[in-house]
Amino acid sequence: MLGELNKKEIVDLLKSQFIGRLGCHANSKTYIVPINYVYQNNAIYAHSGEGKKIEMLRKNPRVCFQVDEVESMFKWKSAILWGTFEELKDMERQQAMQGLILRIMPNTNDPGRDPSHAISPELRNSLIVYRINIEEGTGRFESHEEQ
Repeated sequence: MLGELNKKEIVDLLKSQFIGRLGCHANSKTYIVPINYVYQNNAIYAHSGEGKKIEMLRKNPRVCFQVDEVESMFKWKSAILWGTFEELKDMERQQAMQGLILRIMPNTNDPGRDPSHAISPELRNSLIVYRINIEEGTGRFESHEEQ
């Protein structure tokens, strides 16, 4: 059976996952990249070092975000959201960073080790912490009962 996810089901999917794909567009190019994230209060919170993604987001803050949960070819959920990129500063930045650390670290293979994308204490201050303010979204699912 194919169907649409309602708003609660989309929120539940966003809360259950921690890796999604962020799509940005600037200078006639589209760029899609996986990110670690935390969902809270109708927003996606994430971090990044300086680079292509941040450069593009600063030029055009309108983004698309996609997350899914795939159990099999015939049992999956997927949501696509649209929103606006916003860099966080000061206390908001610190709170978002703490939330990201608490969400990401338990999901690493080695919780005692910093992930390769630099949440290490010495690099935290150079990271850009941002929020995607969600404006709209849609979700789909497929679920077939086993015979």
